[in-house]
Amino acid sequence: MMENTGGPYLNTAAVTSPVGIARLLQIMFGCTTFSLVAHQGGFSAAYGTFCMFVWTFCFAVTVFIITCEFTHLHSCLSISWGNFTAAFAMLATLMSVTAAVIYPLYFVQLGCYPIGCEVRDFRIAASVFAGLVFIVYAVEVFLTRAKPGQVTSYMATVSGLLKIVQAFVACIIFGALVNDSQYSKYVATQWCVAVYSFCFVVTVVVVAFSVTGRTALLWFPFERSVVVYTFGAVLLYVSAAVIWPVFCFDSKYGSPQRPGLCARGRCPWDSQLVIAIFTYVNLLLYVVDLAYSQRIRFVSHL
Repeated sequence: MMENTGGPYLNTAAVTSPVGIARLLQIMFGCTTFSLVAHQGGFSAAYGTFCMFVWTFCFAVTVFIITCEFTHLHSCLSISWGNFTAAFAMLATLMSVTAAVIYPLYFVQLGCYPIGCEVRDFRIAASVFAGLVFIVYAVEVFLTRAKPGQVTSYMATVSGLLKIVQAFVACIIFGALVNDSQYSKYVATQWCVAVYSFCFVVTVVVVAFSVTGRTALLWFPFERSVVVYTFGAVLLYVSAAVIWPVFCFDSKYGSPQRPGLCARGRCPWDSQLVIAIFTYVNLLLYVVDLAYSQRIRFVSHL
């Protein structure tokens, strides 16, 4: 049973505040995007299915968030609402920018043949609204991020937002790993896979504890443990950033250049290159995370 706090039953700020307006635009642009694709634009293969999943998933969760905040139902949920909304906004930003790049890349063309001018126009319009979806989610992240010296939810801090990005980048690495990357060829590259997997799992656990609001129940200091883990993740990714390129692109173990007979889209060398690039991306993210973690600890003690 909901408790009567003596205030209004409906929270109009959920739809009239800058964040609320951004969420309403997310719903409007998201609905328009997948409606254009489903009606006439069309989609196919795993790329198109992924884009449709992104737009419908983000639309459904955003509707859920606005409904809960407008009716105060979020007070009945046993989660940290601020951490949940901040984490979702960051995740939706990453997913929507990926879909906004993939859909026009694979489905939009300037000419009408062979799909027809009407289908082409629908796909172009869907791509434009897909870009708008990304923009309004990025605006929410900007509006809800922690300001310097502000006491706020962990997932709204730079360190918390970076956790979402780190997990997302790890998913890209896993996708390249399963795409015939030949990682099992050497024990050294298997070590790199273990590094990616371990850091991904721990990062997801950190996010899960923050979103569920269970950090206070832990028998060890959560904040200090996260900083220690981040330092360890930096060291692990340094090892992967050294080992993976050596065993994939050194002439003794792999190939410095892309083989000429390697098929586009099904080439182990391409997957190895993607993994190498995003290994360095995640290493940089963990280094920045470690630097901001120190800042968070200092501010929280003021």
